Amino acid sequence: MEKHRNGKILALLFTGVLMGALDISIVGPAIPSIEQTILVDHKSLSWIFSIYVLFNLIGVSLLAKLSDLYGRRSIYILSVSIFAIGSLVVAMSDNISVLLLGRAIQGFGSSGIFPVASATIGDIFPAAKRGKALGMIGAVFGMAFLIGPVIAGLMLKFFTWNSLFLINLPIAMIIIVFSIRLLPSHKAKVIPHFDWPGMVIIAILLSSFAYGINSIELERGVAGILSTHVLPFFVITFISLFVFIYLEKRSPAPVVKIQLFDVRQIRIVGAVALGAGMLQSVTIFVPEMAVFVFKVTSSKAAFMLVPFVVAVAIGAPVAGRMIDKVGSRAIVIAGLFFSATGLFMLFLAGNVLMLFYAGGVLMGLGTSMLQGSSMRYIMLNEVRPEDRALGQGIITLFTSVGQMSGATLIGIIVASKLNKLEGYDTAYVVISVLAFMVMALSFLLKSRKAELEAASKTLAE
Repeated sequence: MEKHRNGKILALLFTGVLMGALDISIVGPAIPSIEQTILVDHKSLSWIFSIYVLFNLIGVSLLAKLSDLYGRRSIYILSVSIFAIGSLVVAMSDNISVLLLGRAIQGFGSSGIFPVASATIGDIFPAAKRGKALGMIGAVFGMAFLIGPVIAGLMLKFFTWNSLFLINLPIAMIIIVFSIRLLPSHKAKVIPHFDWPGMVIIAILLSSFAYGINSIELERGVAGILSTHVLPFFVITFISLFVFIYLEKRSPAPVVKIQLFDVRQIRIVGAVALGAGMLQSVTIFVPEMAVFVFKVTSSKAAFMLVPFVVAVAIGAPVAGRMIDKVGSRAIVIAGLFFSATGLFMLFLAGNVLMLFYAGGVLMGLGTSMLQGSSMRYIMLNEVRPEDRALGQGIITLFTSVGQMSGATLIGIIVASKLNKLEGYDTAYVVISVLAFMVMALSFLLKSRKAELEAASKTLAE
């Protein structure tokens, strides 16, 4: 009976994660249609993506913390409801300001869906079986990026772009109804005062970082970073980081427990999450590289990523099952090795199509081992049950910062070269070297035996 109920809970969680992930992958195909109905300049166009990421970063610590305090069910329902409201605002928008407002609300709502889903898996599954479930979440993400553009393309043939976002409303309603029936809701025994000063500072920190990194004029190279439109925001980020650490160490109910980073395992997994985010950012540039090297259209270049996405969808559940057998350290090391090797193959590919596809498949397999299960599995084992959602939020935070940083680094490298192909080759080598460095660090992670002992100890506490 319990196994049957857990299966229903997993299906419910996967539906929420799929909904949130689809709204990242369907936006690209919708851009041309949006431009036909709403006046959008090039700078605002990039913010359709960036503002979603920004508010996802801002919301993840808040909603994850609230989930640990007030229960998974209520915060999961709240997150899905906020996401649905944002979808409605986007669908009803008739100007870019309202559209960006809706995307911001969507991003904030989605920030609670993935961490709460991962934390719930930690609540209902023992340590020896979590890997499989977390791996399936990774497969859901991969599937979303595979079917998202296809769904968007089919719907746009018969409906306006607004329908891509209106479809979230009935899905969200179904999720909410079944969440009320199925999801567990264990509140903290004592609800402390919430750390609003910490929440405000982390919002300033992340906002200034996201705005600064998205305002860099890539064609100016390093000079773009030192611009008066960018550098002040990085200064604010740097100052806010020290203020945030100072406040959180002294807060009785911190948004992020700085003490968690006293644990070596968590420090290492934070570095791995940053590296994984930088590796994932490469996929943004691969279609453009394909257009430049293979002389194909933009739409065909996008479909050339299908082997990568299929590898993610297949590799994620397999990696999850393997974690339960060999442990997370082996999967992290293998994931970083495959990703770095795949990147190096893209560097070697030139105009050889088979090498290009082989590199994409290796990157997909590496991504599947990192994004869905291994890092989240480690975090579930290392934190107490009352901090599980917070731990998952930290993984999301580090990964997103890595994605933004990686995209900017690659953009600067490419813009600094006269030959675009040379720029991509250099960028791929740089990111590949960084991945191998993180892989070397990953050998310091705990063995399978040690992490099971840590999980048992955490549960006992």
